[in-house]
Amino acid sequence: MQELLANKYFIWGGFNLLILALLALDLGIFHHKDHKVSAKEGLVWTVIWIAVSLCFNVFIYFWQGETKALQFFTGYLIEKSLSVDNIFVFLLIFTYFGVPDKYQYKVLFWGIIGALLMRGLFIGIGALLIAKFHWIIYVFGAFLVYTGIKMGVAGDSKVEPDKNPILKLVRRFIPLTKNYRNGHFFVKEAGKKYGTPLFVVLIVIETTDVVFAVDSIPAIFAITLDPFIVYTSNVFAILGLRALYFALAGLMDMFYYLKYGLSAILSFVGIKMLLSAFYKIPDLMALAVIGFLLAVSIIISILKPHKKEATN
Repeated sequence: MQELLANKYFIWGGFNLLILALLALDLGIFHHKDHKVSAKEGLVWTVIWIAVSLCFNVFIYFWQGETKALQFFTGYLIEKSLSVDNIFVFLLIFTYFGVPDKYQYKVLFWGIIGALLMRGLFIGIGALLIAKFHWIIYVFGAFLVYTGIKMGVAGDSKVEPDKNPILKLVRRFIPLTKNYRNGHFFVKEAGKKYGTPLFVVLIVIETTDVVFAVDSIPAIFAITLDPFIVYTSNVFAILGLRALYFALAGLMDMFYYLKYGLSAILSFVGIKMLLSAFYKIPDLMALAVIGFLLAVSIIISILKPHKKEATN
């Protein structure tokens, strides 16, 4: 068994098989029929995905030790925190396109599949760049500080799908139907293939995730340069994103000040990267700072609702 665990191909292959099995179980058994996912169901599945992630964290602890386990948990916490921004954008996109509740889970499922593939590609490119050009870590650090500051001073998020260049390209080459056609992405009529509005929504969500990946992946490289830890923590955070959306979609207004916490977290990990040549911030300290910033922003959001909410 020790020899197998030392074989990187076995570890990477085994992990990806585990993820495929979990996804097949999710869609093939538990969500094989289109239905409206309640907040309660979303909360239950959120707890399940977190539990699975923590079990894997325990495996990392016994396999590679405390340091790697701590890095996994910190990376997972960062990704989980940043995913709240994804949830807000998903909500805006679904509202904009008027997506029926019973089809939202299907879109998010296939959106997550695409996100996993893109994240894997981005992580591979990032790891290769850092290995070949170590100085690029300072570019990542500066980018994260800039992104954190920009997030903190920006106004409320606005989503304008019609300005998405990929969507414009899709509409130019693929004829589209005017309704959702029972939740299909494509339909065939009179011998001609049409895309449906649900396919359009999927395209918008996939391209939006690319933007989020550009922010989040450098943030995990600030915690560890181990590609396996970066990849697995990212994957587990994404896997629970669908369930978290349904658990929190109706409560997003409560977390108005969370964006400032996320802004501070991105800036902190960027500074951690920039300081890496002079001082390595201990992993436990980094986890404590990230947890503190996240907790404070959530507590302030609950205790001091945004003025727009208070007047309603």
